[in-house]
Amino acid sequence: MRHLWIVLLGLTGGLVWNALADGAAGSAVVLGLIGLGLAWLFSPWQGGRTDRHQDVLERPVTDRDVVIYWRPGCIFCIRLRGRLGRHGKEATWVNIWQDPAAAEFVRGVNGGNETVPTVVIGGEAHTNPDPQEVLDHILASR
Repeated sequence: MRHLWIVLLGLTGGLVWNALADGAAGSAVVLGLIGLGLAWLFSPWQGGRTDRHQDVLERPVTDRDVVIYWRPGCIFCIRLRGRLGRHGKEATWVNIWQDPAAAEFVRGVNGGNETVPTVVIGGEAHTNPDPQEVLDHILASR
């Protein structure tokens, strides 16, 4: 799953090539845009650079009130990020695909599964919590 974006790029290239060979430039553009969008969604760069798990643990507890462990392409993570909107910047985001220690932590609190989003609120881990609960906590802790 971590390298799905590479597969998507390859498939997109093949589909675009075939569409161009058939003289369907418009279809090639549409397929290319859709394929590139999906590849970006599943790429490790989606969401930008995030904090490392170890760095988060070294911060004072007051500076890590809401920590969100996520991964690219996770529809539940996208839903959470979208629901939090601009308030999402007040949480600490840790990409488990960029940080093996974060992935290990998530597996540890989820029975061996890398289930995300895993949100740590006030030191307690919540697996795929209701986005409104996370938002309410962020707003209350201001």
